[in-house]
Amino acid sequence: MLVIENCRLTWPDFTADYSLTVETGNLCAVIGPSGGGKTTLLHMIAGFERPESGALTFNGQDLLPLEPAKRPAAIVFQDHNLFPHLSAAQNVALGLRPSLRLTRDEQSLAAEALDSVGLKGFDERRPGEMSGGQRQRVALARALVSGRPLILLDEPFSSLDPALRRDMILLVDEMRRRRPVTILMTIHTPEDAADMADQMAFVADGRVVASGRPTDILGSALAPRIAAAVSDS
Repeated sequence: MLVIENCRLTWPDFTADYSLTVETGNLCAVIGPSGGGKTTLLHMIAGFERPESGALTFNGQDLLPLEPAKRPAAIVFQDHNLFPHLSAAQNVALGLRPSLRLTRDEQSLAAEALDSVGLKGFDERRPGEMSGGQRQRVALARALVSGRPLILLDEPFSSLDPALRRDMILLVDEMRRRRPVTILMTIHTPEDAADMADQMAFVADGRVVASGRPTDILGSALAPRIAAAVSDS
């Protein structure tokens, strides 16, 4: 499981102190107001932000001494983070080998990853030749093909229309059941993930204010704060 214990980060204008536990194989939806610390939480897990104190482990492994590339996590950003001059297949292949010098088996894995997200035949397309939803599928395929057991999704679908956003969340749920992974996904529309997430964490003011089953969180005394957070996002 992922265990975060009193991980504290400080800046001149913001202080965060996170504690959260996510069972292995769970999908945890992270919700909260803009600027409340959701992205910082994911960046800390990925290794882009270093806490000054606390503990961070995944399946018993201490992650804090590890550089981002050495951590068992893959992250998908809101803006896809695809390279525009590379094809879809090459962007996915970066999850296997940054040099892009792939073996034949690795080339097959990249093609299979695109197929698994509904992009069979898109191998040679460049990001500029694809829709926003298709680009997000490429980013998801890259995260999955990396084989890392922890996937962090930083509001990757916020720019999509409601129907496509829901389809993408359904795709994430389907893929994590096909190949068990632990997923943390920040999202500003909690209702889209409420019926699929195993867990929901409300993050505000740099802290995990509450964590539990989505029905419990959304039906709790926090409901007015959650509604206000969604309207401000």
